[in-house]
Amino acid sequence: MTVPGPDSAAAEWRSLNQANWDERVPVHRAVPFYDLQPLRAGNAKMNAIEEAELGPVAGLRVLHLQCHFGNDSLILASRGASVTGLDFSPAAIEAAQQNARDLGLDARFVLSDLYAAREAIPEPASFDLVYITWGTICWLPDVVEWARIIAYFLRPGGRLYFADFHPAATVLDDSASPPDGRPAWFAPYFDPNPLVIDDHTDYADPDARLQNPRTIQWLHPLASIVTALLAAGLRLDRLSEHPRIAWKAFACLVRDADGCWTWPDRPWFPLALSLGMTKS
Repeated sequence: MTVPGPDSAAAEWRSLNQANWDERVPVHRAVPFYDLQPLRAGNAKMNAIEEAELGPVAGLRVLHLQCHFGNDSLILASRGASVTGLDFSPAAIEAAQQNARDLGLDARFVLSDLYAAREAIPEPASFDLVYITWGTICWLPDVVEWARIIAYFLRPGGRLYFADFHPAATVLDDSASPPDGRPAWFAPYFDPNPLVIDDHTDYADPDARLQNPRTIQWLHPLASIVTALLAAGLRLDRLSEHPRIAWKAFACLVRDADGCWTWPDRPWFPLALSLGMTKS
């Protein structure tokens, strides 16, 4: 299912990853994982980790990078934020725009590769909050440029909220699980080579079988992420590690009382990482 290591396909990382995410849009729109009914009812919530950490957003200009089809963007808008979402998938942006119209929420959505964000949204130092969560940084080869883009958009005193799969957890995978069902070794933590991954499954729909299964991903160590953001001019306010995550990342995980997925017995190692940072 998964094949770590360099491959000639890595040169096609944008087109391969976009094809994969374009295909996921109709899959995700049809499953409870991305149910819009709570938004329609006015009581939508994010994952428990974000709910505990993000704080009020009413009156803020928010930039949601790598927004997929914008469910979290629309939750932020429903709480009084003026939201701009950016994603590289035309299918995702079209769905996000339709959902915003249907719900009557103040959110605009921009089609762009992350690394072309400055050209797509030429609004430097104009956002109060940059919001980036869950399954984002692994798709990017250059974390230093990612950090510079965040700093470009934040006004002085503006905040970054970032939550994602902990890079230590990326070392493991279910494809070669031992008899106890726990994940096994997959990719070395300090290997900078791209990961060429062939996986027909989807995290939101266990019955889906993707026709564009090949993706190119990168493992960015925690120190690389934090150092890049500090070098870009952000101040670290909070760094948290969590023994739970927003989706069932490994088969052995169980759901906790807050709806997160966690270890079945003891908190063996972190599954999620979250950062709060401020632009100087």
